[in-house]
Amino acid sequence: MKNKSLILIIVSIFVAAMFGMAVAGMHGGDGKGCKYCGMDLEKFANTAMMIKYDDGSMSETCSLHCAAIDLAVHIGSAPESIMVGDYLSKKKIDAEKAYWVIDSNNPGVMTSRAKWAFDDKGKAANFIDTNCAGAGKLVGFEEALKAAYEDMYADTQMIRKKRKMMHMKGM
Repeated sequence: MKNKSLILIIVSIFVAAMFGMAVAGMHGGDGKGCKYCGMDLEKFANTAMMIKYDDGSMSETCSLHCAAIDLAVHIGSAPESIMVGDYLSKKKIDAEKAYWVIDSNNPGVMTSRAKWAFDDKGKAANFIDTNCAGAGKLVGFEEALKAAYEDMYADTQMIRKKRKMMHMKGM
């Protein structure tokens, strides 16, 4: 059963990646949008991520959700650095040293279970106390990334449903 779930997650990651590349292509590849979903990187600077790989390539994404896709697609390259926007200041910080908040009560960027990065543990704890209604958890990068992979299937379905509704409304 675990193997079937793992296979389903992996397949959904690659389907989401292919879908995202098609969407990003529709935005003209102007470099201002996420390469997977097309979302504006400046508008989502508080969650945007930048990954530099050991082969010299670099990827910019709008969120941990899309960064997880990128890491899966580039399985043959090791990340040299992973930067993320601090939730409060929007400044890029080291994702592996950041204090991550998983917020099960509020949606995030491209996900129904938010994952926010903070440069300061006290600020992250304060955010949990004031915004998460008892459903916030302070974690490290590895646990936040694992949560992104665990959420991938449901998040991909949610995104497809939202895009279908937008398309039906003519947006």
